[in-house]
Parts: sequence; C-alpha cells; structure tokens
Amino acid sequence: MPITLQRARDLAVDILLHLANNPEELDRFMSLTGLQPADLRSLQERPDVALFLLDFIAEEDERICNFAQAMNMRPQDIMAARTALSGPGSYGWSVD
Repeated sequence: MPITLQRARDLAVDILLHLANNPEELDRFMSLTGLQPADLRSLQERPDVALFLLDFIAEEDERICNFAQAMNMRPQDIMAARTALSGPGSYGWSVD
C-alpha cells in the first residue's frame, strides 16, 4: 500500500509524540538537528522538520525497529514515508 504525503506527515507527528515520551532521544534529536521547540510546533508548515524526524528514526536500526514495533508497522513503511516526503530515489528506496 503506497504511503501518501499526508500519511508521511502524520507519521512524522507520531514520531514526535514517540520522542516526547523519551526525553533523552528528543534531546538528541534537537541537538543533532539544531531545531528549537518552536520549529516542532510548525511541523505542518515545515515539511523539512517531518523529513528530519523520519531521518532520525531511520538513522539507527534499533531506533527504527523500536518505533516500528511501537506503531505496529514495518520498518519498510517508515522508509516509504520518508521517500514520499523526499521523492523517489532518496536512500535508494522507491514508493511501493
């Protein structure tokens, strides 16, 4: 099933909520990206923030597997969402 642009953005919000339950990971995300809390509040208007969130989750195998399990989805679905936001060819993945 293809991941729509809206579903990819919704998944980024889910990632943010997941990180909010793990302050250490949220701090790491904020530190790595240089984003401020106000940037997170504007997630819908800033597709780059959604892409940063998907990249952060995909950065480590354990992180993407833990998140996928928590969301009852496959890690491939997260990568498909990332591709939906950034376009085919990114990370070598294509949209299903």
